[in-house]
Amino acid sequence: MASPEKYTHGHHESVLAAHRWRTIANSAHYLEPHLVAGRSLLDVGCGPGTITAEFAERLAPGRVVGVDAAPDALDAAAELESSAEFVLGDAYALPFDDKAFDIVHTHQTLQHVQDPVAMLREMARVVHDGGVVAAREVDYAATTWFPLLPELAQWLDVVRRVHRANGGEPDAGRHLTSWALDAGLSAPQFTASAWAFTTAQEREWWGGAWAERALHSSFATDAVEGGHATVDELHAISAAWRTWAADERGYFSMTHTELLATV
Repeated sequence: MASPEKYTHGHHESVLAAHRWRTIANSAHYLEPHLVAGRSLLDVGCGPGTITAEFAERLAPGRVVGVDAAPDALDAAAELESSAEFVLGDAYALPFDDKAFDIVHTHQTLQHVQDPVAMLREMARVVHDGGVVAAREVDYAATTWFPLLPELAQWLDVVRRVHRANGGEPDAGRHLTSWALDAGLSAPQFTASAWAFTTAQEREWWGGAWAERALHSSFATDAVEGGHATVDELHAISAAWRTWAADERGYFSMTHTELLATV
């Protein structure tokens, strides 16, 4: 994006793998009633394109486009066998005409921009009259887990501080209502849902991913360079994620707020 904010998580393979896990079922279920074949959709901040490609299957023969500011993410998306188009673009200045799409969707992107209201207004600009603006955003402060490992509490604190230092809002979920109203969206509707990781396989995947991200992603670099954590503390956080993953009592959930607004 042509703006000062910085994407906190970066595009290390451990991050892209987590993004590839996302599907309509686990990340855009609230949008299901609007996913009618033949409709067009723009996916803003599409990342490696997993959800975008699924949108393309569901909406065919409608046009589906994913836009992202990160070339690395789009390189990953280009490897998909999909009818979706993928383009490089700025969420504040989408490279499309007014009223170009039936649906404009974003998932976990508003939290990373300094002006989410401006981004929502830009999303609304490219939606047909009667079309839909859709967004889903996590609220990190509402994250819960067990066992109550102190290193995971430190992880959450560091994530939130790094996120804000990079120009974003990690607790975006609770702000989504006010952002939508400030953007002038008509009769916005809000729901909530959660990701939960409880099985051995889920814990191994999620805990393993964060054990890697805590040491090797852009988040790790920013945490150290910004003075939010030391290298030793990040190693302790990484080890705690593996400890949590191996514990049969392990539970982790992240709560999200969802927005649907008709333009």
